[in-house]
Amino acid sequence: MIGSKKVVVVMPAYNAEKTLKQTYDEIPFDIVDEVILTDDCSKDNTVEEAGRLGIKEVLVHERNKGYGGNQKTCYNRALELGADIVIMLHPDYQYTPKLIASMAYVIANDVYPVVLASRILGKGARKGGMPWIKYVANRILTFIQNVLLNQKLSEYHTGYRAFSAEVLRAIDYNVDSDDFVFDNEMLAQIFWAGYEIGEVTCPTKYFDEASSINMVRSSIYGLGVLRVSLVYRLCKWHVYKSKLFPKK
Repeated sequence: MIGSKKVVVVMPAYNAEKTLKQTYDEIPFDIVDEVILTDDCSKDNTVEEAGRLGIKEVLVHERNKGYGGNQKTCYNRALELGADIVIMLHPDYQYTPKLIASMAYVIANDVYPVVLASRILGKGARKGGMPWIKYVANRILTFIQNVLLNQKLSEYHTGYRAFSAEVLRAIDYNVDSDDFVFDNEMLAQIFWAGYEIGEVTCPTKYFDEASSINMVRSSIYGLGVLRVSLVYRLCKWHVYKSKLFPKK
């Protein structure tokens, strides 16, 4: 709790048994009121590990719904529990939970309604082991997205994000993709709704247990990102209609 604002951390999990405890142990429970873990039909013992750690809100998908589908379950449940600030943290320990307080206070103090933990601000990405090809792809995609969305973010592809409940209620993220492009559709919807997004610099770690997608999936994701940004621009020009960006 920060003042009267309830802080909820959501963790969309898939095969996170080996890294869940390390992630969970660094969550600042002096301000975090609840933790929600949604398991997307993991093949390991993620659910059992969550139980051992004492996580009370554990939601299990009987079939794999995808990265975006897993997040939808997280956010829907957080709003049901009355969250004022929702922080999405991957349980693979690629991002440090020690930034939760900084991100939450930015929102609690009404500085920004959304905060991204950027790997690109500073030297966190390459220092943490991000492959060169992914780093270059990130920079190229981000440049194109900034042009088409008329924004100036350092990156759109981080999986570490914080939202005010107001923003989550204002956008219809449930119509977004269930795949990885969900992240970018959600950010585009936030800009479409007129909200601003702040950023904090974030170190990152790349290792075997950290979540990553292969080159084929990465290519599909990149094309999806470009599609979202182009559709956004066409909707701004009133020459295209999309359920992602309803007419104002």
